[in-house]
Amino acid sequence: MCTPSSGIGCHGSEAVGDETAAVRDFWERLGLPGLVDVHTHFMPKRVLDKVWAYFDSAGPLTGLEWPIAYREEEDRRVALLAGFGVRAFTSMLYPHKPGMAEWLNGWSAGFAARTPGCLHTATLYPEPGVERYVREAVESGARVFKSHLQVGAYDANDPLLDPVWGLLAEARVPVVMHCGSGPAPGKHTGPEPIGRLLARHPGLPLIVAHMGMPEYTDFLDLAERYGEVRLDTTMAFTDFSERFSPFPVSEGGRLADLGERVLLGTDFPNIPYPYLHQLEALERLAERLGLGDDWLRSVCYGNGARMFL
Repeated sequence: MCTPSSGIGCHGSEAVGDETAAVRDFWERLGLPGLVDVHTHFMPKRVLDKVWAYFDSAGPLTGLEWPIAYREEEDRRVALLAGFGVRAFTSMLYPHKPGMAEWLNGWSAGFAARTPGCLHTATLYPEPGVERYVREAVESGARVFKSHLQVGAYDANDPLLDPVWGLLAEARVPVVMHCGSGPAPGKHTGPEPIGRLLARHPGLPLIVAHMGMPEYTDFLDLAERYGEVRLDTTMAFTDFSERFSPFPVSEGGRLADLGERVLLGTDFPNIPYPYLHQLEALERLAERLGLGDDWLRSVCYGNGARMFL
């Protein structure tokens, strides 16, 4: 059986069955109907192949050995999430240059339409026409957007995006944004530009990916200041991330206070350890900081269900 510390995927049928049973046991013990995972990746094959090749090369935005745990065909990855009991998930996808976002949005709309449990996900890039295609995505039923400031290398305060943030705030459609400076800082990552963005759009439903690592404290500050800011747990608290970006134990009280605004995210399938480990890391954190099972229930299901189910 794959183990949380193995750093390898669960490809054999027996190992997959063992992990599936362990994941289901996790949420059944908590009395939950399943999981809501707001940060999973599905994208066109040729795009995903390039993403995986980047991780394989330990590219400069990661600089780490990063074996993909679930290097499976698309239908197999969907089946794995269903087997785990994930009742709602996303197809986080993102452009790294102009001219990609609208095409990706067309693909993701089709993927959500044919994939039970997948929330219609869209993305954006600061380019002429962005307001038009974001509006079209919202009007066609997009439930969540993805913005990746590190990979896209753009400023969330780019004037081309200002009407987009207003549109999403008015429509109450959340955007999951990789805006923290982990695993490597980008030109426009960090809390300062996000603080400026939220000062202009305080009602923007912003989900800070990866708990904002490594600037955990600064992004918790923003969540306390702005009621529509949430954080997802993607890769946070895991053995992998704790090696280079440990969560400060001193912030445990604020995690408790903001418990209704912390959402389960995993980065499946692009993780270097089994899916189960994210859940075990959260359970370990809750025990260590005295957060309790109610906190775990909210993070792993309740908070996401209120937003998306």
